[in-house]
Amino acid sequence: MTIATQTLPAPNPTATDGSRLLDEVEAFHRRFNVFPTEAAYVAVTLWDAHAHLLDCFDSTPRLAFLSPEPGSGKSRALEIVETLVPQPLVAANASAPVLFRAVSTLDTRPTILFDEVDTIFGPKAGDNEPLRGFLNAGHHRGAGMWRCVGDGTNQTVQEFPSFCVVAMAGLGSLPDTILTRSVIIRMRRRARNERVQPFRRRLHAPEGHALRDRLAVWADSVRHLVDGVFPEMPDEVTDRPADVWEPLIAVADAAGGDWPGRARAACAEIVAASKQDDKGSIGIRLLTDLRDHVLNGIERLPTISVLDRLYALEEAPWADMGGKPLTSRGLAKMLGEYMTADNKPVEPRNIKSGGAVLKGYYAADLTDAWARYCPPPTPENPLLPLPPLPRRSEAQRR
Repeated sequence: MTIATQTLPAPNPTATDGSRLLDEVEAFHRRFNVFPTEAAYVAVTLWDAHAHLLDCFDSTPRLAFLSPEPGSGKSRALEIVETLVPQPLVAANASAPVLFRAVSTLDTRPTILFDEVDTIFGPKAGDNEPLRGFLNAGHHRGAGMWRCVGDGTNQTVQEFPSFCVVAMAGLGSLPDTILTRSVIIRMRRRARNERVQPFRRRLHAPEGHALRDRLAVWADSVRHLVDGVFPEMPDEVTDRPADVWEPLIAVADAAGGDWPGRARAACAEIVAASKQDDKGSIGIRLLTDLRDHVLNGIERLPTISVLDRLYALEEAPWADMGGKPLTSRGLAKMLGEYMTADNKPVEPRNIKSGGAVLKGYYAADLTDAWARYCPPPTPENPLLPLPPLPRRSEAQRR
């Protein structure tokens, strides 16, 4: 195996200057980064370029390099990005107030780079709600952070702008509200047959900076082509994913060559992958398990049987919710957040069973919520009804 060299792709005679420039930026990433898919190289290259055109867009996607294990190339990917974007600000352990003041007071809006973001949002890091709010608000133009400024009782309310470009790298995952605003690159450790060129900052950062400066000049020349433009999106990409990808596809359209086609193919691929990775909220998980594994082919079921079937699901959280199993009261509370087709809360209803009347749930009450919130079902054989269960005391059911 040979180490990647500095050889750039052969110029495409039909490509525009912008297309060839993006080819060079992509080649620069390929020298030092091993991304999981071809689509990832396309997405990251377009993200680098969009950072130079921020004021042309209504939203800016967060770029998230995530992996389950250390040593997967996340920090190196962020290092290469740092050489290519305007005004990089490496925000290790920076608080929300520091960041929104940096965005509002610096002469040039920074590109914020978070490494080891799991130390900010990981399971041992706490909620960090102010920082989460900053990242969420800064995804869209016009959103800001309101704070009191001044001394003592002499204070006024001031809005600090938060619209800025952000890239992150870390272990595990991120809060759902940030993930849905991000282009997610699932990094992994290099295989033995995957080689990259060692990145030497003193040698290679100037090469990245030269590309950065050329991106800035090109961005100024095409600003009129992307300012306020809403490009045609792949049919399956709508709503929040479209907000995320519109700036990147607008950049690809301005570059020309094969980038518009590559951008839309990458968009469709990465958005589809993010939907597969998305397990949804705990409520959606409950609805989906009820549809696919509990009430699958069954018209109604007593609460006691619903819970027993939920407990029996492998790799499901219902038997251990913070050290205790899901109770009938907890089940009712969770399902009560959703509505029936008649726009009434889903509630347990009476079910006649063997001469007794038990509280339970009807599939008909959940069909509307299933259709609105759950991913498309996978074909499975309906579950057979459970045999009669011994009666338990109220304390046991709780």
